[in-house]
Formats: sequence, C-alpha cells, structure tokens
Amino acid sequence: MTVGNGPMSMVVQGAALVSLIWSCTVFVVQAIGISQLFRHHSGPLPKPVSPSLEPDEVPHITVIRPVKGVEVGLYECLASTFRLAYPKSKLTIYLCVASTDDPAYPVLQQLVADFPGFDAKVLVEEDDPLLHGTGGHVNNLGPNPKIRNISRAYREAKGDIVWIVDCNVWVGTNSAGRMVDKLCGFLPDGSRTTPYKFVHQLPLVVDIDPLPTAEERQRLLPTTHNASPPTDRTPRGILSHFGGRLEEMFMSTTHAKFYSAINTVGVAPCIIGKSNMFRKSHLDLFTDPARNPLLSPRDAARGRGLDFFSSYICEDHLIGDLIWRSRLPPQSSDDDGGAPAPRFRNHGLVFGEPALQPMAGMSAAGYVARRVRWLRVRKWTVLAATLVEPGVEPLVCCAHLAFALTTLPWFRGGDRGWGAGVGVPPTWRAMALVWALAVTAWMLVDRWVSGELRRLRSVDVDEHTPAFARGAGRPGGIPQRPFGEWLAAWVGREVLALPIWTWAVLLGTTVTWRGRRFRVRMDMSVVEVGGGTRESSAPGSKVTSRPNSRNKDRID
Repeated sequence: MTVGNGPMSMVVQGAALVSLIWSCTVFVVQAIGISQLFRHHSGPLPKPVSPSLEPDEVPHITVIRPVKGVEVGLYECLASTFRLAYPKSKLTIYLCVASTDDPAYPVLQQLVADFPGFDAKVLVEEDDPLLHGTGGHVNNLGPNPKIRNISRAYREAKGDIVWIVDCNVWVGTNSAGRMVDKLCGFLPDGSRTTPYKFVHQLPLVVDIDPLPTAEERQRLLPTTHNASPPTDRTPRGILSHFGGRLEEMFMSTTHAKFYSAINTVGVAPCIIGKSNMFRKSHLDLFTDPARNPLLSPRDAARGRGLDFFSSYICEDHLIGDLIWRSRLPPQSSDDDGGAPAPRFRNHGLVFGEPALQPMAGMSAAGYVARRVRWLRVRKWTVLAATLVEPGVEPLVCCAHLAFALTTLPWFRGGDRGWGAGVGVPPTWRAMALVWALAVTAWMLVDRWVSGELRRLRSVDVDEHTPAFARGAGRPGGIPQRPFGEWLAAWVGREVLALPIWTWAVLLGTTVTWRGRRFRVRMDMSVVEVGGGTRESSAPGSKVTSRPNSRNKDRID
C-alpha cells in the first residue's frame, strides 16, 4: 500500500485527507449527540411548568392520534394520552380511524368508555363531511391516508396547539407539560424564554417478545402493568422477531445519536412524525400562498393546514420543513408601549421525553422492507443527507479513518509531522487492524449508549406504566439485552446498512403504502403504479378511492 511521490500520490493523499476530515466530522457529530443523550436521559427530569399555571394561563392542547389497524400495545399507547399529568379541561383528544370496519375501532370505543370525563371523541374518516355526505366529495383531499385520516380532527381542533402522536407511540405522563414548556418558552422560575414554532420527541423502539397467544396479539388490551413481558430466548424465538431487534438497535444507536446531534446544532430540520407539536395558526398561515412568499400561486389549490400536504408522501418532514423555512410576520408592540412579542425559534427537541414505540414479531425481511420504504420516501426530501448516509455508518466511516491513517505521511512516526508518536505503517495489514480497532471501539460505545437509553431513567413511572416503558433495571421493567444477543443485532444491523441503502436509493423509487404501490417523484408527490386507479401528482390532485382501512402495511 506504499504511496509514491508522483501525481497519483497527490490524488491518493488528497482522498485520504478528505477521508480524515469526514471521519473526524462524524466522530464530532456523534460526540455531540452522545453528550446530549447522557445529559438528558440518564436521570429524572424536573417537573414541567405549564400544568401548574393558573387555569386561564394553561394552553389548551388538541391531541390527534391517527390509528390504522391493531398495533402491538395499542391500548396502552393510546391510554397514555388519557393519563397525562395535564389539566383535563385543557385536553381535547381525537382518535382517528378510516372506517368502523378497521379492527382497531372497538379498541377506540373501549378507550373512550374507560376514561370518562375527557373531551375525547372517535372520528371516522367515512363520516368526514369534507369527504362524504352532502357537500362533500371523496376527491376533496389527495391520496395521503394519514392526512385523510386526521384532516377533520385538525379542522375541528380546539385551541391553537396541535399535538399529533402516532397510534403506536407511548408517551410519558409529564410529556405534554414538557412539550408545551418548550413550545411556549415556560421556565421553572416563572420567566419566559424564546418559544419554538415546532417541538418533537426522540423516537425509540422497544422490541418485546411475542405475546403468548394469537388471541392476545390481536386483542392487545391492557394487561398487568407491573408484569414483565414473556421471554423466549431460544434461537428460534429470537430469530422469529429478529427484525424488531434490528429496528430497536438502529433507533437506539445511530439514529438516536445523529437525531440528537442535528437537533442540538440546529442547522437543518430533522424530525420524524411520531410525536410533533405546533400551532394551528402557524401552519394555516404558512400554507396560505397569499401570506407566505415561499409558496407559489398554484399552491392555492392544495388547501390549508394539514390538507395542504394530502397529495404528498412524507408529510411529517414536509410540515416540519415548511415551518422551519417560513417566517412569521412582524409583531407589533404592546398597547402600553412595551417591547415587541418574542420571536420564535424553529424546531426544539424535548430531550429526556422519548416517544416509545413497542414492537413485536417483526422478521428480518420486514425490517429490510421497512428501511427501504423509509429511505425511498425521504430520498427527495433530504437528498444530500441520504447520499452521504453510508459514510456515517461504522463499517464505512472506520474504513475512511483507516485509509487516512495509513496513507497520510503525518501518521507514519519519526519526525515527519503530527504522528511522531503514532507510527502507523502504510500497509494493508495496518489498515485492516486500524479498521478493526475503530469498529470495535464504535461498537462498545453503541453498547454503552443503547444500554443507557434502554434504562429509560428519564421516564416518569407510576402504577399505570407498562413494562416496555419502565426501562431495564426497574421493577417490572424490561431486561437488559445479553451481550451476545445484542452483538448479533448490532452486527446484523451494520452489515445490512449498505445493501439496504443501495437497494432503496439507487435501485428503485416505488413504495408499498398501506396496501397500494406508489412511485415517489422528485417533488415528493406520488403516483400509483401496478394497476388500479392512478393518482395525479400535481398539487391539489384528487384521489378516486379510499385507502384500504384493513391493511397494516405502514411506512413509519
């Protein structure tokens, strides 16, 4: 591997310098993310401020939960909304489902019955007056099934704050208060800081072993809160849901580190539509071409608020991106001559309050399909980040580092520069050794990070907290992963990362979206392929048939 002094040597050393800069940048970004995770997720959080304000000062929240089919832990995830430590009079809860034929519909009815006294309602898409009945039409919204599901809930929201939480997400009892504190700028000492336009939570996946019987897996109604989930640690039991292990690994290592780091630096929007809170007045303003110069006149046909995104896939990123880029009009001073109202920051991650998604029974093939869909729907929204994604994974990033250390003369030892005490020989064997050591160090750090996140020490626990949300080490909580089992998932996740990226980004543009196949275009609009009714991809496009309410093929 010895490099000479000719022109080719300069090219190789230039490439090695780029590799060194890239790998060091990735390490710095990871360090930022890790420091934030340990700072905010390693212990209990202070109590939120907003729930204890005077009644007329507590902001009203409309919680919108789109539901599609029966998910694992569905009852407990949705019930967590009713168990929020937030004034009941300041909560409106809308549980949204496409049809009364959806298998989740009886669960939603039971939830409303089990928690009387709440301003809660089950909203069925088939009853939406915008889409059905006198004056309505099924084509009034585009094909995005999630937007069609929650459009009515958004239009009928009470108060200004809207909190959209996926049905397969469990939220902690104090999460509403902490989200509102961040959004509105409430501080513990009674003062106010700069509010945000948009706040969200760190998504984490907890893979639990399959429930004992098929009946329990389908019913998924509340079980004993303090009991740990059943454990099947036989090779067959682990392999049957190895995809869940891979998903849990990805969300608690690579994704958690970079998600936290990017949201700390705040150079670009980085969100996932698991749990997002914003103001309805802001989104209505930002989706109005007459009041937002970022939009063109042709966007006027796309509706307002959430309806603006109904013809597009990846609505979570598009909503966050539009809120990020849009500016609010100047605010005047108070009548008494006071200072202007505070400006708004863009996005704020509510550290320490994860959005927990329980998962069970996902195969490795299911994980691969899920990641392919994920990458394809986000490819055109964050193209640059998607293209460099393989370089942030350990196997590739550590190869960059090993190439740089064994190529640049600074690290050869002697009196030749920075590496006088390093002495890395320019050989293939040395490169392999450096790569192996770097990957091992990366793996050990991931073991540490994922172990800390799995403990969920920042999550508030009470008698209603399900086992998957109690964390490892707490009574009735989930166990910590044995190292051998954890290592198998880590290696599997990292080995699959590059093939999945190649297949998703370079070799296809179609996704299976709730039972129908769509091609994703560069503007993030979608067109149906493979038979059936085609969907227009133009802004303001119409849909000619309802999504299949019984299909459980999700992209989130």
